Order: sequence, then structure tokens, then C-alpha cells
Amino acid sequence: MSFELPGQFAQFGEARKNGFLRVKKIKEEGGKVAGTFCTFTPQEILDAAGISPVSLCGMSEETIPAAEAHLPKNMCPLIKSSYGFAVSDKCPYTYFSDIIVGETTCDGKKKMYELLGRMKDVYLLHLPQGDRETALPQWTGEVRRFKSFLEERFGEEIPDEAIREAAKARNRERACRRRLMELQKLDPPASTGFAIYKALEGAGFYFDVNEVCKELTRLADSLESDYAAGKRPVDKSAKRILVTGCPIGGVLEKTVKAIENAGGAVVCFENCSGIKATVDSVDTDAEDIVAAVAEKYLKIGCAVMTPDKRRMDLLRRLVEEYKADGVVEIDLQACTAYAVESYTVRGLMEELDIPYMAVETDYSVSDSGQLATRLEAFLEML
Repeated sequence: MSFELPGQFAQFGEARKNGFLRVKKIKEEGGKVAGTFCTFTPQEILDAAGISPVSLCGMSEETIPAAEAHLPKNMCPLIKSSYGFAVSDKCPYTYFSDIIVGETTCDGKKKMYELLGRMKDVYLLHLPQGDRETALPQWTGEVRRFKSFLEERFGEEIPDEAIREAAKARNRERACRRRLMELQKLDPPASTGFAIYKALEGAGFYFDVNEVCKELTRLADSLESDYAAGKRPVDKSAKRILVTGCPIGGVLEKTVKAIENAGGAVVCFENCSGIKATVDSVDTDAEDIVAAVAEKYLKIGCAVMTPDKRRMDLLRRLVEEYKADGVVEIDLQACTAYAVESYTVRGLMEELDIPYMAVETDYSVSDSGQLATRLEAFLEML
């Protein structure tokens, strides 16, 4: 039995396109825009400075040939796609960005930022990549330097109270995102994982935190109402899959949709565009609000960290909370950190007695058939 999903999903599907017009309006009205690439970027600092953050992560193979004129072919497709959009001037978000905020998460991105710096002002956040006692003071210092840079670059002071208010707003947004994702804990889940991911992705192109909360709340309310009325868009027999690994926006169709076409139901995305960035909030009552912002972001579990205990702890928790029947790790080609860490994730799943498979892919469609076959076989095994 199947049902149509709420009309609001279509609205989020249009969000990226409509976002081009929104960012153009921001610029026409004298606003400022910062292009970002990573969930480690402290958005509260940008918000408090009156700067609208927008993701520049490329999710299409269209611009990769342009990127490969400067970048090696055996490089992460997300990096190549992102750089390709910038160098070919095909991304309005890059075009309208006053600055680009990068971070030292992976070597490939670090070197890409050097090249982007020839086209745009790039500020690089140096992220400590471990749990040493020096990590939080070092990262807090980086966030303070970032704040000082923005004040000098744009000639306006960023008051602590503005950061505190921005943190409260971002905490509300995280709560709204979690609420939508947590509807997948229902048995059967309230929606397909593909539709949930597209809604979360689209929400990033509204630029107004209050608007994001309003739309996500409207969607969650609609799903809850439909579910209470007996609508079940996902079959109860569908195997519950937790997806982990790299950012998956550019491979969503041939991975997540393939899982669900084969009879699975993606109930949780541990990936950085999913739940991991929302599980912790900023302590808005902290005396030092900049340090509180820094602490929240440093808690994000990512394969660039070593050791990466936070990600393993989160995966252990999510498998139980979402009652996962299996875990699929989706790694992008040439992403060494996640590819190596998949060995550790596999070991964790063996300990938990949860079936696991890892797939490595890029943005091309050439392996779509092979991936679909492998994912279907995994689901049949379950």
C-alpha cells in the first residue's frame, strides 16, 4: 500500500532553485553572504555578523571536467564538483559570496581553498583533529579569530549578545531538524528516507532560520497528522537501514533511492547533512558564549578526527534508537579518512550484531546498476 507524500516535500525540492533568487535579493538589499562547505563552520558567528551562510558543496558531475583542468582526476568528487562550479561560474551562490569560509578537515579541501582564494576572499578555520586537552582551547581561539576577522573585514562589531541570540535561533533550528528526522523512529517510518533528506537539504537554502523552522515544523506536523490518520508511505515489512559515511547529496539517487527501490527504508542519516550536526546544542546560558559555540561544534563526530570515538559512540546510539536492521556506509571515491574508518565501523557493527556493507562511489552514473544490484543483494540477505 502506498500514499502520496505531503505537498510540502515538493516545496523543499524547489528550495535550491528558489534560493538563487533569495540570495540575489539579499545582495540587492545590501546584505552579505558567506559560502561554506562544512558543518564545522560556526554559523552563529556569521548570523551575529548579519552574514547569510550558504552551502557551496557541489552535488553534480556536470562541472567536474572543468575542475579537472586544475585538480587531479583521482580526487574526491565533492571537491571537484564544488571547485568546478566556482571556476566555471555556474553557481550563483559562489558568485554572490562576499567571502568563502573553509576549514582544515581534509587535505584535498585545504589545497582547493588555496585555488579558490585566487577568485574570492577565503578565510580558513584550522580545526584541531583530536580529543587532546589542547583541542578545545585551540578551537575556541580559532572561533575568536574568525569573529575578529569578520569585524575587521566588514567594519562592524559582533556583540556577544548577538551571538547568544543567534545560538538560540540555531538551537531551535536543530531541534526542528531532529524532530523531522526522529519521525523515522516510528514503525513503519513516517516517510521515505529519500524525501526526508531532500527536505533537510532544501531547508539549507532558505537563509532565514525562523523560516526554516516554520517550514520544517509544517512538514513534521503534516507527516504526524497523516500518520495518525493511518497513512503509511512505507511498508511495515521494509528493512530499516541506517546510512553513514561521507556527504551524500551528489549520490542520493543511486544509493538512498536504490535502497528504497529494493524494499528498504532509510530511517536515519548519520552523515554530516543528517543527524550528527543536530545532536548537540550551544549552551546559551554560558558566560563565555564564544567558547560555548566552539565547544558545540568540536563535539561533531567526523572521520577526520583521530581517534574518532564520538562518531562510534553516536553510531552505537543511533542503531539502537532507530532500530536499524542494517547499516550502509556510503564513501566517496578518494575520501581516505572515511574509507579507512569503515574498517572500524564494520568492527563496531559486528560487535552489535548488525549487518553492514560499505560502498565507494563517485558522482558519475556509470556504477548505478552495479550499486543497485549490490544494495538489493544486501537487503535480500537481511
